[in-house]
Amino acid sequence: MEHSKNFAKVKKFFDNGLWSQQRVYNAVSNPASSPWITAEEYEEITGEAYE
Repeated sequence: MEHSKNFAKVKKFFDNGLWSQQRVYNAVSNPASSPWITAEEYEEITGEAYE
């Protein structure tokens, strides 16, 4: 699976405790015109479904 441009950055921030799960969630919808990651990538990073 090919990841979006910011996937590795967001995963690193989350894994190192720099970003909360809520912040990763927000990266899926913000900015609206160009989100940082996809809903599928959110699930891969957090292990939880994106709702």
